[in-house]
Amino acid sequence: MTIFSRKLTVTLPLFTMLAATPVLAATDTDFKAAYAAADAANKEAGALRNQWTVTATALTNAKKAADAGDFDKAVAAAKEAEALAKASVFQAKSEKEAWKAEVIH
Repeated sequence: MTIFSRKLTVTLPLFTMLAATPVLAATDTDFKAAYAAADAANKEAGALRNQWTVTATALTNAKKAADAGDFDKAVAAAKEAEALAKASVFQAKSEKEAWKAEVIH
């Protein structure tokens, strides 16, 4: 028995179990938690004066999806908004000092 076939013997049943596990649909509670995290990150970006318009769009899309009862889509949009907001926070913090390297002395 080769190493590959041993790994396949162990991995295949595990993969089959995971594939058979039902995926739970997102709930209103999941959406509220995801939206709150995204909103908090966006407010931090606002405090740094670096809010991105795409973050606001993602938050709006999340709210619309939740209002329509599509919590899976709403949670996904809220998580996207959170990632965008965190990226804008990172940009603001890194650019706070990085610009100095670009200035001609």
